[in-house]
Amino acid sequence: MLTVKRRLALVGILVAGAVPAGVPAATADTGAADVAAVAAVEWGPCTEDTQAMLPAETAGQYSCGTYRVPIDHDNAALGTIDLALLRRAADEPGRRIGSLFLNPGGPGGPGRTMPIAAESFLEPRVLDRFDVVGFDPRGVGESAPLRCFTTGEDSSEVFSRAVHVPQTLREISDTLATFRDYGGFCERNAGSLLRHMSTKDVARDLDLLRAAVGDAKLNYVGFSYGTLLGATYANMYPENTRALVLDGNVDPELRTGDGLRYDRERARGFEYALDAFLDACKRAAPRCAFGEGSPRQKFDELLRRVREKPVKLPDGTKVDLSTLVNGVGGALYSPGAFTGLAEDLQKVYGVAVPSANTKLTALTGRDIGTLLNPPSNVRHDVRPDSAYTGHDSYFAVNCSDKSFRHTQDRLPVLAGEWERKSPVFGRYQAFADPAGCPVWPGGTDAYRGPWNGETEQPVLVIGNYYDPATQYRFAERMADQLGHARLLSVDAFGHCILGDSDGVDKAVGDYLVNLTVPPPGQVYEPNERPFAAGPS
Repeated sequence: MLTVKRRLALVGILVAGAVPAGVPAATADTGAADVAAVAAVEWGPCTEDTQAMLPAETAGQYSCGTYRVPIDHDNAALGTIDLALLRRAADEPGRRIGSLFLNPGGPGGPGRTMPIAAESFLEPRVLDRFDVVGFDPRGVGESAPLRCFTTGEDSSEVFSRAVHVPQTLREISDTLATFRDYGGFCERNAGSLLRHMSTKDVARDLDLLRAAVGDAKLNYVGFSYGTLLGATYANMYPENTRALVLDGNVDPELRTGDGLRYDRERARGFEYALDAFLDACKRAAPRCAFGEGSPRQKFDELLRRVREKPVKLPDGTKVDLSTLVNGVGGALYSPGAFTGLAEDLQKVYGVAVPSANTKLTALTGRDIGTLLNPPSNVRHDVRPDSAYTGHDSYFAVNCSDKSFRHTQDRLPVLAGEWERKSPVFGRYQAFADPAGCPVWPGGTDAYRGPWNGETEQPVLVIGNYYDPATQYRFAERMADQLGHARLLSVDAFGHCILGDSDGVDKAVGDYLVNLTVPPPGQVYEPNERPFAAGPS
């Protein structure tokens, strides 16, 4: 889950350039790119910064490049931008099937360096047979980053009044004003790319990249928002699709057709995942530190108290409603964080609801690192009048793709309604895209269906039962909406699963390499479960 600053100005954390200049490959129509008709990517050495990130034993397999695409695929007069790419060459080039493109989600996640970590989520046989290609989508990272601010000071000033989960009239007013000011800066500074950031635009870029690496058909693995990119590509270019793996799925029809309902359902997905976490904690007591008594009742009591007044730790650290919601929501993404989250909740609960046998006089903010876990922000260390180094693609993509029909002044009522249905995450979700998109100045030319394009092979759709950010029901809908898909269900917590389930990894390897589709109805298991008993 993104904090307000992360949502408003998502910062690329892997900053490294791809130096060799690409060659023009603009097309004026919406048809599929022909391998013979577009210029090839010119691969070459990576920059020193990128080379320093590469594993020594395989560093020779990596190369970098840029590729030029139109800002507007239907109007060449607007000019071009260069997309940054990184390639990990196949381990067995003589048996190479093709290229495998990756997208990390976000939207706004820089994907160029993903091949460096490919061994952690792709089987060796996949790495044997595919060149793995990462790219920063348009407006992201090293691909002409979309920037709404010229200085870090302007950015900090705009965001300084925003509250993650605003409750008072002043907090609500200030947070809504932040979105309006943000949109104003974007209108003035972001340039023509601002109106060409939809997933449809990225899918058209991806089709050019597919042809530019010499592949007649696309092989692709997308995570989270990357599943929308995969679904969009499959329906814009079904004839150019070989194998698509979508992990942590959105509901494409709802996301692009009714953004308000989609985000309301996202809040419910987080609530469902929280309920499952608390149930698992109770069953695992005493291995789960928050499991004694009723975790549900304890959490509700803690929520009530921080809603009324922040909990103050002995060292002065305050845990307010925003801290609690952000910390819990963020930890639900990763089952590996559950033990630490439970410990932190128990510590804060002990301060909020003290008992005679509670000894917390030495408790400090350092003792609740999982709950606090503040995101790094490069603007904290910038010099006065220094250049703004973030990028602002999150809203540029989402506000293009999602369809919102309300005005910003409805937010206080909407937030109250959502909070009654989703007490922990409803208000948080309401003050994200539903608050920002009505005043966002970007484009609206998005792909909104149909979603049932007939690809040659089924699209592989993967969903965890207790995924907080993209609930399992979304994966079911994705599989139903696509014209040709197979759903892989996983009895797991957390957001996305590739790399954390040997069974899923094997099924994905069979599919990518041999186009073998797993049988329907099978439920896969994760490699590890939260609060699992250690060795005796």
